[in-house]
Amino acid sequence: MATSAAAVTEEPATKFAKDQLKAIIERIERLEEEKKTISDDIRDVYAEAKGNGFDVKALRTIVRLRKQDANERAEQETILETYMQALGML
Repeated sequence: MATSAAAVTEEPATKFAKDQLKAIIERIERLEEEKKTISDDIRDVYAEAKGNGFDVKALRTIVRLRKQDANERAEQETILETYMQALGML
């Protein structure tokens, strides 16, 4: 009962594709783990800030605003102010 050598060995291109796929999956898994670690660290910083009396919701808003382009932020603030005026909130 001899097995065919072709059935045992893979084509070089197939082996390369499998190795490449495995490497990609492993990189994604490592990055996902790093992302979880960083997310945990960020949560700890917010908890520390809360423990020191800072408003976490305000901190999150500031972080989100600082990520935006200055022009985009100014435009959003103008729209918000216009809506608040229309509703008599200012």
